[in-house]
Amino acid sequence: MSYSGGFLLHLTQRCKKLPKQMKQIHSLIITNGHLLYHRIGPSSSLSHQWMPTLLYNALINAYHIHNHKALLLFTHMLANLATPNTHTFPPLLKISPLPLGTALHSQTLKRGLLSDPFILTTLLAFYARNNLLPHARRVFEEVPIFCIVACNAMLNAFFINGDMEAAVALFERMPQRDVFSWTTIVNGFASNGNFAASIRFFGKMMRHRDVLDGLVKPNEATYSSVISSCAKLDGKAALDCGKQVHGYVVMNEAKLGVIVGTSLIHLYGKLGCLSTADNVFRVMVVREVCTWNAMISLLASHGREKEALDMFEDMKQDGLKPNSITFAVVLMACSRGNFVRKGLELFQSMCLDFGIEPMMKHYGCVIDLLGRAGHIEEAVEVIRNMPFQPDASVLGAFLGACRIHGAIELGEEVGKKMLKLQTQHSGQYVLLSSMNAEKERWNRAADLRREIMEAGIQKSPAYSMVHVT
Repeated sequence: MSYSGGFLLHLTQRCKKLPKQMKQIHSLIITNGHLLYHRIGPSSSLSHQWMPTLLYNALINAYHIHNHKALLLFTHMLANLATPNTHTFPPLLKISPLPLGTALHSQTLKRGLLSDPFILTTLLAFYARNNLLPHARRVFEEVPIFCIVACNAMLNAFFINGDMEAAVALFERMPQRDVFSWTTIVNGFASNGNFAASIRFFGKMMRHRDVLDGLVKPNEATYSSVISSCAKLDGKAALDCGKQVHGYVVMNEAKLGVIVGTSLIHLYGKLGCLSTADNVFRVMVVREVCTWNAMISLLASHGREKEALDMFEDMKQDGLKPNSITFAVVLMACSRGNFVRKGLELFQSMCLDFGIEPMMKHYGCVIDLLGRAGHIEEAVEVIRNMPFQPDASVLGAFLGACRIHGAIELGEEVGKKMLKLQTQHSGQYVLLSSMNAEKERWNRAADLRREIMEAGIQKSPAYSMVHVT
């Protein structure tokens, strides 16, 4: 049966997120000969003339998450003399590595497409992603007229490359700003570790005429970014700022979204406000896996391990499928609550029941679980049977168990491996030294302390903090 190019183009656009159907449509396009460019006569319609280009563009856009397939289609497109246009290059630039991206840049210049704002913006983002800020600047300067999308892309380029001074300078020069402009600066400060500046800029946003006149309204990304910045601060300032943002959301939003709600749970959990975090969780209309993960982790971190495991069961009853992060936090709950059998059952169920391959962090939790309970030999067996070499986190959990249960010889063996992995980490030297001191092996303890000094390793000073509410 023969299908028209227009019909197959429509199917491609409708099914681009359905991989199985896309393969079938792709086969039909090939077998019907629609990807071949023909020398079109004067009587042919313009849509017929451009059909191969349109179909290639649709296929590239559908396959762009599979880098090699989209790039292969582009080479076929050139080989079959179909003409790339302004819709061809943006999806390719989003997936191309640096050398190929610069070649595509040359293609756009050669074909006279570089004046298109969409291509310019995608090129700008491409160079920013590859840490070529001067190239991104030059592309931005080629934008023919003011374009808020290009300006936002340039703001994003500055913050990706850590130049927040230039980002703010551009922001101040923009004749028009939208919520993405404001959010990019708020998030830029946060992403570069200047959390206080992120909060101050959010305050400036809320007092600015853009917001007061209703031209701009903060969105979930804005709220989430500033709440995350609050969580990075210490003490009362973090709590006060977080509560203010929370209050604004309650007053101005119809419902508490997943992203903002989850960020608030993280904030209140970090500050030890368990009841407030629980209230946020309860009022949320929609809860995703990340929300449950945040609440389970919060309970596990504050000595309420049984409640964390109960919530894990509630999550499954709610019809949500746990992910690898979920299992990491429930295994941590089992470890801290000394639920050895339950933890091992959960570890087994990861792969058997949910198809999740255990990662290093899961093995670290299991080693910690067995080590805390004194099952040193079982922990050794798990380490030996791991499908990959244990890293410092797994060995560190085992070393801590050796210290607790006095397995000094095993501890020495593991400690030597850890010192090779983390030569500049003072904690491993100190722990090994303490283990030897507890067994009155004073010479060995002194030797390890001396090694710290000779290697020039700095021990981080300890401190205590009391938060008064």
